[in-house]
Amino acid sequence: MKVEVGDVLYEPGQTVRHVYFPLDCLLSLLAVAEGRMTLEVGSVGREGMIGAPVVLGHELAQVRAVVQRAGRAVRIDAGEFRLVYARMEPLQRLLHRYTDTLLAQAIQIAVCSRFHVLEARLARSLLITRDRLQSDKFHLTHEFLAHALGVRRVGVTKAASALQNQKLISYSRGNIEILDAAGLEAVSCRCYELVKDEGLIGISNVFV
Repeated sequence: MKVEVGDVLYEPGQTVRHVYFPLDCLLSLLAVAEGRMTLEVGSVGREGMIGAPVVLGHELAQVRAVVQRAGRAVRIDAGEFRLVYARMEPLQRLLHRYTDTLLAQAIQIAVCSRFHVLEARLARSLLITRDRLQSDKFHLTHEFLAHALGVRRVGVTKAASALQNQKLISYSRGNIEILDAAGLEAVSCRCYELVKDEGLIGISNVFV
């Protein structure tokens, strides 16, 4: 199926009726407070999936899943996926590892959001996006970054300007290009090393 930027696949508290395997799109997982305040606690590209908790008996979504980059995804009925999961032991092991990794990432991002400066957090977010998309060029609006980082748009503008002044990125009308990945990693907090996708498994490659 085709998904477009801004499409909401899940809202917190909604019944999970499908699981999704991104092929070339990127999905953002947002924790939501009081219905309006958000913080990105993970992102999912071709390396992963969303909806895995349904096999553990969790039928309600815990986060908002929003399309960050348009593209294609495979959608499978949650009930059918549970049946496949029950009879495929390799898939069971894979999903246990994947969900454990996502939880570790969410915890680290929460710690990062509490203790690290916005410029470092923005650098970490841009590097993670680059890793998921496997591209130094992508599109992210100030509004989306503000929602993802849990800050006001003016904060994103100042942090992005600081990175651009250091010639680490080029940023114009939401079009971002990472010019100096090594320099951006140096500015980023150590959380990037802890949450990047070295430990993630290409579930789409194995299952879809």
